[in-house]
Amino acid sequence: MKTKQIKAIDVHAHFGDYLAEDKIYTDIMSGAIDVVGKRAKQANTKVTIVSPLEAFFPEPGNPVSANIEAVSLIKRKKGFLLWIVVDPMRPETFVQAEVFSKEKFFAGIKIHPLLHGYPIKEYGGRIFEFAAKNRFIVQSHSGQDNCMPEDFVDFADGFPEVKIIISHLGCSDTERLTLQMDAILKSKKNNLFTDTSSFRSIFPGLIEMAVKNIGAHKILYGTDTPLYFSPSQRARIDNADISDAEKLLILRKNALNIFGHKLCKICHKNN
Repeated sequence: MKTKQIKAIDVHAHFGDYLAEDKIYTDIMSGAIDVVGKRAKQANTKVTIVSPLEAFFPEPGNPVSANIEAVSLIKRKKGFLLWIVVDPMRPETFVQAEVFSKEKFFAGIKIHPLLHGYPIKEYGGRIFEFAAKNRFIVQSHSGQDNCMPEDFVDFADGFPEVKIIISHLGCSDTERLTLQMDAILKSKKNNLFTDTSSFRSIFPGLIEMAVKNIGAHKILYGTDTPLYFSPSQRARIDNADISDAEKLLILRKNALNIFGHKLCKICHKNN
């Protein structure tokens, strides 16, 4: 199979309005669920795992109402799974995660320490204890204030039953582009991963460097759509200077391994 024919699984996407101070950014970086679905088809993506932008914007967002609306919407859509957004500053989001975890479209919990304004060092214990108790997969923003990748290493090692995706390969408020890679190399329990949902993933050589340093089995495909254009993110993997087997891991197999039965029925139906 040519790698461009691989039906990808996008583990990091959003839908809704990106509310920025400059209206131009709001106009071009927002996208309703149908827009996200259209771009997924353009990028030959079978399943997209989304969270609602309303949970984060305008900062600090409203994850409680955003989760409720997202659940109501995703129930009616094919080709999507949902991250329930959890914010330790809003205890009711923990209750929502437990309730909605019973739904077939539930993928795991999404956290955003930067936009929700709490340091993962201080609040991570509660989050990961909760995730461990329920065997939830956790996806987190990383590379900026409150959520530097190295801050997740102790939690990953302390809760080996929790698979953690520190998102945005290459994202950094410093000059270092290897923060996510460095954290994964330090972790000991094989449960820390990253995804390609950073604009820096299109830098020449960054994907290739990550595959060489941490292995393709630690990298998942993510686009951060609608903030970025999915077909561009997909093209970066299709044309990366890595093996076809490594591309297959990033685009599809790693997600199947991590999310298991949640994805199998969707992905094996009509390929």
